[in-house]
Amino acid sequence: MCTFGMAPATLVVMPLHRTTIGGQPAANITDNIPMANVLPFVMCNSLANPVTAAQTAAAMGVLTPGPCIPVLPAPWVPGSPTVMVDKMPALTAASKCMCAYGGQISITFGGVVTTNVP
Repeated sequence: MCTFGMAPATLVVMPLHRTTIGGQPAANITDNIPMANVLPFVMCNSLANPVTAAQTAAAMGVLTPGPCIPVLPAPWVPGSPTVMVDKMPALTAASKCMCAYGGQISITFGGVVTTNVP
């Protein structure tokens, strides 16, 4: 979920790392590629998003969300301090990713309930 998004999105974890947890592909902190790993959160409420800012200005200051296209300049943080996936820290339920438009993306459900990654 993104703090400026209007709906949750799915984190897509491709089997590139050749590691699974509970039968599902495991993610690491570099799985932050927009439109490949992190899908849009429908609409964006951030005025840092140029489309939202333009639409809000056109509506005379009434917040008018624009389409969400995540811009993720850095990996997820923090990753697991003890578990590596393909030589990078594993993604955990506590990991966050920042969008260039100010939104904080967090994991609300990891998809696997049988394995805890510290």
